[in-house]
Order: sequence, then C-alpha cells, then structure tokens
Amino acid sequence: MNAAVRAVVRMGIYVGAKVYFIYEGYQGMVDGGSNIVEADWESVSSILQVGGTIIGSARCKAFRTREGRLKAACNLVQRGITNLCVIGGDGSLTGANIFRKEWSGLLEELAQHGEIDKEQVQKHAYLNVVGMVGSIDNDFCGTDMTIGTDSALHRIIEVVDAIMTTAQSHQRTFVLEVMGRHCGYLALVSALACGADWVFLPESPPEEGWQENMCIKLSENRARKKRLNIIIVAEGAIDTQNKPITSEQIKELVVTQLGYDTRVTILGHVQRGGTPSAFDRILASRMGVEAVVALLQATPETPACVVSLSGNQAVRLPLVECVQMTQDVQKAMDERRFKDAVRLRGRSFETNLNTYKRLAIKFPDDQIVKSNCNVAVINVGAPAAGMNAAVRSAVRVGIADGHKMLAIYDGFEGFAKGQVKEIGWGDVGGWTGQGGSILGTKRTLPGKFLEDIAQQMRTHSINALLIIGGFEAYLGLLELSAARDKYEEFCVPMVMVPATVSNNVPGSDFSIGADTALNTITDTCDRIKQSASGTKRRVFIIETMGGYCGYLANMGALAAGADAAYIFEEPFDIRDLQSNVEHLTEKMKTTIQRGLVLRNESCSENYTTDFIYQLYSEEGKGVFDCRKNVLGHMQQGGAPSPFDRNFGTKISARAMQWISMKLKESPGKGAGPCGAVRRVEGLLVDTHPALGCTWHAAARLHLVAGGGGAPRLRATSPGPHATHRGPSALGGGLGLGVLLVGTHPGPGRTWHAAARLHLLRDPLSRPPLGVGGWAEAVLCSCSVGPR
Repeated sequence: MNAAVRAVVRMGIYVGAKVYFIYEGYQGMVDGGSNIVEADWESVSSILQVGGTIIGSARCKAFRTREGRLKAACNLVQRGITNLCVIGGDGSLTGANIFRKEWSGLLEELAQHGEIDKEQVQKHAYLNVVGMVGSIDNDFCGTDMTIGTDSALHRIIEVVDAIMTTAQSHQRTFVLEVMGRHCGYLALVSALACGADWVFLPESPPEEGWQENMCIKLSENRARKKRLNIIIVAEGAIDTQNKPITSEQIKELVVTQLGYDTRVTILGHVQRGGTPSAFDRILASRMGVEAVVALLQATPETPACVVSLSGNQAVRLPLVECVQMTQDVQKAMDERRFKDAVRLRGRSFETNLNTYKRLAIKFPDDQIVKSNCNVAVINVGAPAAGMNAAVRSAVRVGIADGHKMLAIYDGFEGFAKGQVKEIGWGDVGGWTGQGGSILGTKRTLPGKFLEDIAQQMRTHSINALLIIGGFEAYLGLLELSAARDKYEEFCVPMVMVPATVSNNVPGSDFSIGADTALNTITDTCDRIKQSASGTKRRVFIIETMGGYCGYLANMGALAAGADAAYIFEEPFDIRDLQSNVEHLTEKMKTTIQRGLVLRNESCSENYTTDFIYQLYSEEGKGVFDCRKNVLGHMQQGGAPSPFDRNFGTKISARAMQWISMKLKESPGKGAGPCGAVRRVEGLLVDTHPALGCTWHAAARLHLVAGGGGAPRLRATSPGPHATHRGPSALGGGLGLGVLLVGTHPGPGRTWHAAARLHLLRDPLSRPPLGVGGWAEAVLCSCSVGPR
C-alpha cells in the first residue's frame, strides 16, 4: 500500500495539486483534526520497502452512519478536498461510493446547520472518488491482481520451500493453511507454484468421496518414491454442502487412513507482513499514477471507478459493477453454484484452476488416448528461474494429451549430439521450486548443426518441438523455420516459450525469470539504501543485466525508488549526466541524504559504469561520495519467485495445448509416427477456358495434411519453366490439374493424390507462384490412396 500512497502523493504534486494524508482510514476522516495533514515530496521518501501502510488503516463504525459521514464531509470541505483516492477492499470502496452519492445532500445539511456557508456548498458541490484495491486475498472482481497479493504469495512460498526440505527428510505430510476466508486465490496459486498434491478452495469444493480420492492420490505419489506430500487449505475451504473443511480434519483423515506422519502449519498473519515484492511495488505505483489521472479527468457525471489490472495494463472500471460482481461470487457459493463462482472470479482464476487439475492428477495409462506423436522439450539461452517449472508443465500436459515426451539436454549442441531422452510424469516432480535449468542450456544457435539436428529428429521421430529460452531461442526458432525448405524434418509444429531475465523477447510483455531477477535487484537496492542512510551523503551506481533491453534497470529503478535509470532505449548524453549530478547535489541538502542510480549494462558504449562512477565522484566532491556495484550473475540465480513459477507453468501449458491442437489438425504432419510431410514435384498445366490463355508451371508442392480427410496442397517454390501466354489481365481464378506421387517414409509404401486446384493468385504475376512465399490454392477435388 505504501507504494500506492507514494505514487498518489508524488503524481499529485507533479501535476500541481495539494495532496493530503488521511490517517487511520475513515475514522481519521470522521475525527478530522491532526488526522488530515498535507503531504509533501519528502513525506513519502523511503517507504517503498516498508510493509503495511504509513498512514494507518482502521475499521470505522461511525462512518456507516449518516452522522459520521456528515462529520467526514465537513472535515473535507474545510480543507477544500473534493477528490478522494481510497485504497482498500470492497467494504471500503462501497463506503466511498455511498459517501459520494450522498455528498450534495450532506453539504446542504451542513449549510442548514451553519457549519459551512453557501459559497462552500457551490465551490465543493461534487466529490470525485477513485478506488485502488488493497487485499492480499485477491478477492475483488474486475482486476487480475490486487495490491498485496504477490507479496503474500512470497511469504507462503518461502514457508513452503522451507517446509519441503524438512518434509522430504522425514517423509512427512504437511497440511498448510493459508488465508482466504472467501477467496481461494492464495491457496490455488501457491499450490500451482509448489506442485502441491491437493488443494482445498471455497469456490471449488472437492467432489463427494474426496476423502478416499485424496488418500489414493497421496499413496500413489508415495508409491512413485515421492518422499513428501503437501496439502494446501484455504481458511474458508468448504465441501459441496457448504460445511467447513479444516486443516485438523484433513490431518486426522491422513493419519487414520494412511498412517503417515502428518503436521499442520497455519501461516496466519505472516502473510500480511514483510517487505513488498517488486511486482506489488510496480503495480501499486502504476495504479497510483492512473488514479490521479482519473481524478483529474473526472467530471460531475463520471461514476466512481476502481483502477484495475487487466493483463499488463492499468484500466478503469465502474466501482459499483465490480463490487456487485464480488458480492455475486459469495452469493453463488452460498447457493452452491460453484461453477458460476469460479467463472465470476475471472478468467485468470479459472485458468489457474484448470491448469492445476491437469498437472496434479495423472490418469492411468490405459485411460489416456495415445496420439502416437513424440514431442521434444529443449532449453536454449542463459538460465532463467522458472525454466524448470515450464518444463514440468510441458511434460505433464503433453503426457496427459497422449504424447511421448522427450527431453533434450544442453541446448542445440546437445540436440546435435543426440542427448535426447524420454522423460516421464514422475521425473519432473519437485521441479517448480528449483532455479537454473535442470535440462541444461546453452546460447549456441542451431545454424551450424542443422544437418545433425535434422538427423536426430528423424532418429527420434520428433513430431513437435517446444523451445524454452530467451532471445537465442527466438533466433534459433527462426533459423529452424527458415531451413524448412531444405530439411523437411523441421516442417513440424514448433513453438517458443520466452524465458530470460532480460525480458527482451519480441511479442511478450513478460518472460520467465524476469520477475525473479527484478526481486533480486530490488532486494539488493533496499540493502544498499539502508547502508547509505547510515553513512549519509552517499550515491550508489548499480549495474544490472539486460543486454540491450532496459527492462530490469527501468523496473528495478521504479521498484527501488532510484533517482535515475540509464537504459539503451532512451539515449542520454553528458548534459543528462550533469543534470542528474545537480539533482543529487540539491537532494543532499534535504533530509534524504543518499542517492541511487541504476544503469543497464549495455545502455551506452562510452558512458560505462566506471565512467559514470568517476564523473559522479568528481562532480560530487565535497557534497557526496560514490560507490558502484555490479550485480552480475546473481540476477540469474536463486529460487523462482511465485510469479515466475505460476507464469512459467501456465504459459508452457498453453504452448503444449497449441502443439496438441496443431497435431490434431494435421495428423499427417510430422517426421515420425504421426505421418510425414513430403515434398513432391509436379507439373501444373491448364488452359483458361474463357480467354484461351495457356499457363503452366513446374512447382514443388507440400502435402500439408493427410489421413482421413482430403489433403491440403501448397506450392513452396516455382519451377524453372514458369511461363504464361494470353492477355494482360485475366478475370477470376485459374483451375489447375495435377498428379502428385510420393513415398511415405514410415510404412514404406507409395501413395498418390490426383487433385484439382483453384489458384487464387493472378497467374500473370511474375513468377506466378512467387519466390520464397506461398501460393495459396483451394482444393476442388482429391483422391488419395496407396499405389
């Protein structure tokens, strides 16, 4: 919450507004006096890393009465306050909306009592309200994440990781109770992030007979030589009859039925405390800025809004609608409409729940429909925390879809050397919390190994490839795709999952590993700031990773409250450096006598970290001294953050779903058991019946899909004798007759396809089929069979 307070204060001052603190929530608004104080820039210095809220929060019975709201309105009018930014849960926001609706009536009543005059009534006739949701439960509908949720997940995962080591040593079962009286978000995401065996949620109670099913699941996991079991329970967990399910009840069940050594840990208010995570600081800062902008743009007709997170964007939603949706969830649970409750929670909650179910429960092999396809997983580029969670997710989703999963070790180099091995469901158990890359990863691109990689794809009959990595993985995928004309083995579904601390992969707002690196930078900056506050008059220059992408330096500066950030995307010169030195010189005259500057490692070829350090040291002589710190590879290490575990799990599961969809769409596509993509040569000849134009072209064609349905045909390159005769313009399309003959490599039989195509491209384009592209054709008729 402090990051949100800081953002509102500084953005308000930046736009020229007066900003006031209201201490102790609505109670302070009702009591007035010293509880309402004007804030300045320095009021919110050094609060980003502080948990809780510096302005306090309290429940207020008086504000629920009209008399209490009259006092609050009087206190605001006396200070000229007509814009209110409320940070809290649905109760606080609902109260703010009631206050706004009654505002005009409250002022009229105050004027009648002589507490304010008519001029004040006219001047302060309208109250604008903007809300930001601060709740660790993430129980407010309309936003993907509320302020405080990610920090609470950090506390939970820290405890779970610590418990897992002792549980594994003693072969114990642990039942962990987390907060969430009406919402199971914390329980669900922490279960997804640590690979829990079972989770209990208020929105999705277990089916009848869950006791037996859970015991079977736990015993099966032990039979697979898993030395521990983790069960996570939301404090508001219920069964289908709305009866509570308690952690003690679960413990008694496990001990009685299975005889396992079982312990219960109730995390309690530990989840509310501690240092805010980098994600929460950035989220709250962005929301705070958006809230001030919303207040500035508000008119008397503008309804009260709440600033929410949708994807990666701060958006404004009507407060009343969001509160109503939140209340509808509880109503659905009370009425035992649990599917509706899950849906009302939002798409993110529903996706998390479905992903957890797919990864946690393995169906017996005889219940899984086999696809006869082999899917390989490979890590490429530098290590990133969360890679292992992504691999685990891909392997389990692939096995659930009936594929045989293959692990490729040591990147493309290992692929070329044949370091390919089948990987099973149990092989990836416990991978979510491990940093680095268990499969091994290298930055080497596949360009010089194309022949060897194609051979390995033939040898292992690989029908699809999932690449998890950074920019090198992106470039590697481009190289494999470009080589498809030469190596038909690469004509299979291939997808990349971004995983790099630099967050520099095009097309994605986030990359696996970036959040963990950002938390490392933020934690280090917090410690450095603490050191600087003791010594006084000291400026630290910190170099971050990121290559030519300034994400880490920029977001790290925002999360840590730095004075400046130098990044590649925003060119700077000596004048900017001098301006920053002058700013720091002035800052040393205030009560905040320390400075923090972040520099992206490749932001400038000439303005290096050493250069900036020496410049600041020279220009700041007698005013401040300098220190420099290169964070280096510590940004790549460590256990993955909850965000990276969750993001890696979900995005990798989505990638595997795409692969499965493509393999089903094109059952003839692949280099192995699924079928084969074959290149065949054909001569396309036809005469345009209306205009008497004769056109022919020797072309190479792909049989893109086979099996039960008719194949689709696409031309991949023109032949050497593409010619045309006739008038300069032809109406309509062009009919083409062609006989295709090829040999299927798997069964070893010859097939043929007699087809009639309708060419969509104007045949007078030179060359008719295009160079390096696809000439699309509609299949009019086709017959396929063995010869």
